[in-house]
Formats: sequence, C-alpha cells, structure tokens
Amino acid sequence: MLTPYLAISVGGALGANARYLLASWATAQWGTQFPVGTLLINVSGSCVLGVYLTLAIERFTGHPAVRLFVATGFLGAYTTFSTFSVEALQLIESGDAPAGMGYMVASVVLSIGAAAIGMIFAHMFVSRSTKSL
Repeated sequence: MLTPYLAISVGGALGANARYLLASWATAQWGTQFPVGTLLINVSGSCVLGVYLTLAIERFTGHPAVRLFVATGFLGAYTTFSTFSVEALQLIESGDAPAGMGYMVASVVLSIGAAAIGMIFAHMFVSRSTKSL
C-alpha cells in the first residue's frame, strides 16, 4: 500500500524526468529562441490532467494514492508554470515583447483548450452512470 507521500514522491520523480526528456527533445528539434518545450509540456500536461481527473471522478473508484501519484506527483512535476513565467519575462526583457505576449496567450489558451479536449475525450469513452471498474 502506497502512502500519500510515497505516491507523490514517485510520481514526482517520474514526472520531472518526463519533463526533462520532452524539453531536451524539443530543444534539439527547435532550439532555444522560443520555449517550445515548455509550451508542449504545459499543453500536454493540461490535456492529460483533463482526461485523468474526468475519468477518476466520473468512472473509476480507486485508491486515493493513485490520484496523488498521477495528478499531484507526476503531473505536478511534469508541468512547468514557474518556468513558463520566467521564460515569458525573459522574452519581454530581451526586447521581444510580442513573442513574450504571444507565448503567454498561447500557453494559457492552448493549455485550457487542451484540458477541455481531455475532458471531452474522456466523456466520449465513459458512461456517466458507471463509476466503478
């Protein structure tokens, strides 16, 4: 049986490593001029959280440690709001205010949109009347 702290810790370690791998891959693909990696991480994390929490709330009844592992641990370490904030300010301070503002708008709009898509996706495959597996 996982304790809440162990579930969060293991999820966090895995999420942080997933974040590092995706950010490294994105940097190799597109460079560092625009923070594509952080944008991809925040949007994909929002989508996954939307799917997971919808399924967890409406379909699956399981051990609370699993929710802590996925939502708090893995996705908490995977998503990068603090990095997003610093990168947006760095773009603005470097004299590229339009890119900084575009990055902020894209991050917020795409992440909220991705969360909505995740929730819609989960609803498509889940019967609201069935709450246990």
